[in-house]
Amino acid sequence: MVAAVDTGARSPDGIPAQVLWYVPLAWAGFQLWLASPLPYLLRIGIFNSTEARSVHLTFAIFLAFLAFPAFKRSPRDHIPVQDWIIALVAAFCAGYQFLFFTQLIERPGLPTPTDIVVSVIGLALILEGTRRVLGPPLMIVATLFMGYTFFGHLAPDVIQWQGASLNKAMSHYYLTTEGVFGIALGVSTSMVFLFVLFGSLLEKAGAGNYFIRVAFALMGHMRAGPAKAAVVSSAITGMVSGSAIANVVTTGTFTIPLMRKVGFSAEKAGAVEVASSTNGQLTPPIMGAAAFLMIEYVGISYIEVITHAALPAFVAYVALIYIVHLEALKADIKGLPRRSPPNFIRNLMIFLLTFIGLAVLTAIVYFGLGWMKVAYGEATLWIASVLLMIAYIALLYYGCKFPDIDTSLEISELPDAAPTIKSGLYYLLPVVVLVWCLTVERLSPSLSAFYATVCMLVVILTQRPLKAVMRNSGEDVAACIRKGFSEMLEGMVSGARNMIGIGVATAAAGIIVGTISLTGIGFVMSELVELVSGGHVLAMLMLTAVLSLILGMGLPTTANYIVVSVLLAPVIVTVGAENGLIVPLIAVHMFVFYFGILADDTPPVALAAFAAAAISKGDPIKTGLQGFAYDIRTAILPFMFIYNTELLLIGVETWYHLLTTIVTAIMAMMLFAAATQGFFIAKCRLWEILALLVIAFTLFRPGFWMDQIYPPFESRPAAAIFDIVEKMPVNSRVRIRVTGEDIEGRLIDKTIMLPLGAAGSGEGRLSAAGIALVEVDGKMIIDNVVFGSVAQKQKLDFDFEIVSVEVQAQQAAKQWFYVPALLVLGLIIMLQRRRRGATDSPRRISREYET
Repeated sequence: MVAAVDTGARSPDGIPAQVLWYVPLAWAGFQLWLASPLPYLLRIGIFNSTEARSVHLTFAIFLAFLAFPAFKRSPRDHIPVQDWIIALVAAFCAGYQFLFFTQLIERPGLPTPTDIVVSVIGLALILEGTRRVLGPPLMIVATLFMGYTFFGHLAPDVIQWQGASLNKAMSHYYLTTEGVFGIALGVSTSMVFLFVLFGSLLEKAGAGNYFIRVAFALMGHMRAGPAKAAVVSSAITGMVSGSAIANVVTTGTFTIPLMRKVGFSAEKAGAVEVASSTNGQLTPPIMGAAAFLMIEYVGISYIEVITHAALPAFVAYVALIYIVHLEALKADIKGLPRRSPPNFIRNLMIFLLTFIGLAVLTAIVYFGLGWMKVAYGEATLWIASVLLMIAYIALLYYGCKFPDIDTSLEISELPDAAPTIKSGLYYLLPVVVLVWCLTVERLSPSLSAFYATVCMLVVILTQRPLKAVMRNSGEDVAACIRKGFSEMLEGMVSGARNMIGIGVATAAAGIIVGTISLTGIGFVMSELVELVSGGHVLAMLMLTAVLSLILGMGLPTTANYIVVSVLLAPVIVTVGAENGLIVPLIAVHMFVFYFGILADDTPPVALAAFAAAAISKGDPIKTGLQGFAYDIRTAILPFMFIYNTELLLIGVETWYHLLTTIVTAIMAMMLFAAATQGFFIAKCRLWEILALLVIAFTLFRPGFWMDQIYPPFESRPAAAIFDIVEKMPVNSRVRIRVTGEDIEGRLIDKTIMLPLGAAGSGEGRLSAAGIALVEVDGKMIIDNVVFGSVAQKQKLDFDFEIVSVEVQAQQAAKQWFYVPALLVLGLIIMLQRRRRGATDSPRRISREYET
């Protein structure tokens, strides 16, 4: 399944096999060179972004035609001659931008007949490559969008446009950075490849198996322990995996048979694995390819992306573990037997020492390297590298005192926690390097991934020979070095072949994005969606969610995110503003991202569910439906953080506010999970399910009830805007209502928020936000909008009128509504505990009688 979907179904012999090995290896080498600082230090091999994207696509499309057969009946054991020809032609067309870059930039907008022919053939082969690698859905969607470019004049009036000539369309799609070689392919080239390669090397080194064994050692003894371990291990491996299917097969090989062993049905065992694996792309610090696209589309840093994604991902996984626990309670499923009896004091001491040790280590690394940066400047990197190598050798030596991790595909008994954890602590160092570079050094994602990958390469090359020496095992050190070198090369090849689908998908998605920018269909679709939804934000969110799920059944997450976010994200922000709801752009993009991922386990085209069912021997459709039922708790999160952006840690400024947000979010999600499962402490009655849903909603969004009692904002006259802005705190935001007409004569009436920087006069702070106002007949009119400013991005224009300033009203704290919610929750707990006790007593008496 993984070979057919992720790396290609062909496995030929002889020269073709060598081509399918050395070309991906060369691709991985090129990407490492591209991400490294070496080209700029040595001043050779420097590629601009367009050239790099061209070479990236050349590798991807060439391998797509060689590794993926044209049809199901096409040969797998050899590559037909026609596929060699098509692959070479496709590679030439993809590399055309690189080969003739200078000539193309000298004649912008004036393509030659050769340019047009290459563009037409290149686009056709990209569509065919997409069909081979990803199936027909994305190819069909891209073809429909391209057809609209040429035949838009034949479309219905509501979406009609005049159409484009062949020269104009091909130039836009293929010879500029607006289409195929646009942002999506650029992100695949500069960021995604390195992270996928890093994950592949981590897996090849044995870290994936290590994470799985650790999860089982820590959680396998709990009620339904194997299922809980499946959730945790899938979350960990999902952070560095670019494929939900690969994640299912990697961890599911261990977890699904054990879940079956302790009492889960085939479908539920597969569904747990599917739900936890698909959600791995939500988990920082790496997430999926779409996270890197957010950087470009939203215009924020990677640190901000993972900050906003952290709490929802954590809450989603906690809720999934809780769902597994509820399933175990309903079916009375136990865990794996311990090797030694539990000792509370010993476990508590181990936990405290581990926590204190990690805290001390973190403080030493953070403040130690922080001091070194001040003292040694540019030499810090080399000093840190030496310290990292010392830490690696020390942890490897420490790990050699314990047996190696079992690599068998079956976990027959619960591993001992302490030896299992200690044996592979050095696997964490590359991840530490990645997180450090991203969050502390604030390096670019590509450079951070490069340093982490280099660290991973060192681990793969040296772990075997160093272990042989440290253990004095008598193993041939040269053979260990050769084995490590072979594993390194195999990891690079595997990582590159995993990128074929993403590379081709981002190129095909560029066709869709190019159509939107060329034809303006995005504005038309926006109006259509707004019309269908009646201008209601919730209805529009529902339409967006359904569209994401439908498209996601056939499109990979990355392509789905590109299409839906480009079409609908600006609409949701605009319509929300017109209804008085300020929706941050990152919240909308996260909304689309979540539902794109949920489509991976949405039948009937749930490939992850088919992969899990192949292991569990269950029904794939039932597995997908059950997995989607488990993922309802993830589906509710995007709606919640649209209306309560605190879940994305937006507006959370104090530690106690953060703590309250985390605790209430976890409680709310667990109660929502209990309601959807119909089981809390005991089986829920209908009124209890409804009450749990209301309590969960109250904990998620307490401000809703307060707003029904007291309006959240008061309208102040526009004439007072300068005084109001002048008195507002530093780095706050002013909320204003504006009206006017756009360039097409449509009436605009919306509410926006402008960020205010440092203290100063009202005029000065508004000017810094990008607008200048003038009073005309008692009205405050926008007299100037600074190009590229926040105001201009909010689509403010000349002659718009500031109608009013919306000031936060004096309300009681919204958290007061937690009190009645918790009181009702206490009542439900009391009633269910009483019912649970009454149910358990006959069971206990029966067991005693049988004894």
